[in-house]
Amino acid sequence: MWTNRQAFRNGIRDGIPIALGYFAVAFTLGIVAKSAGFTAVSAAIVSATNLASAGQYAGFTLVRDNAAYIEMAIMILVTNARYMLMSSALSQKFDPSTPFFHRLLVGYGVTDEIFGISIGVPGKLNPLYPYGALLVAVPGWTLGTFFGVVMGNILPGRVVSALSVGLYGMFIAIIIPPSRKSKVILGLTSISMVLSALFTYMPLISGIPSGFRVILLTVAISAAASILFPIKDDPYLADDHATNAIPDETHQKDTIRSTDHEA
Repeated sequence: MWTNRQAFRNGIRDGIPIALGYFAVAFTLGIVAKSAGFTAVSAAIVSATNLASAGQYAGFTLVRDNAAYIEMAIMILVTNARYMLMSSALSQKFDPSTPFFHRLLVGYGVTDEIFGISIGVPGKLNPLYPYGALLVAVPGWTLGTFFGVVMGNILPGRVVSALSVGLYGMFIAIIIPPSRKSKVILGLTSISMVLSALFTYMPLISGIPSGFRVILLTVAISAAASILFPIKDDPYLADDHATNAIPDETHQKDTIRSTDHEA
């Protein structure tokens, strides 16, 4: 079991590579924010208070396209819905006596990467571990967005356009690893791409705002996948069960041996 100092130090150590990756990704996000009319400071504030790459990209894009408030609200809700599931899973890693304010502060920084390293911590999660990771990850994300907007105002238009492709590269990097491991994910990803292209050019559907088209596709494909390809076993629960089963089995064997010895 880590002490508070060890947990905080290990969090900083594991958060450094995340911060470096965040800076690179957020730099391209800043390019998108600049195209939507955000200043460097306002874009940095958005990043510091959201920490959501896909959600921020969707938000900046909708602002740039002058989307309606309701469209933006629904889009952000759908895009960031996974964080509710991550937070629910991560809450099970805390000791039951962990104060609410620790859960609240950690919930602020539940990103894909912070969740990944936190859920992998052996045993119960000390809140100081994600605090340490966030201490370096949040500045990396915020500064990356800030300098992305600054450089977007300095660099030539062609260079800015080329750098904006980097965010699509991030999405591809997120999709490819799980798609290589699961044919279901690969099939659903391919279907979503084909349907997205069709919806863009189909006569009636193409008239629907792009944000709502993405919402409809996301909800429809996710619902179909959950019905047709449900995940029966939760790996985290399975690991916990297996871990807890070993001491019980050992205890039973010791009890039997003790009984035989007494007999």
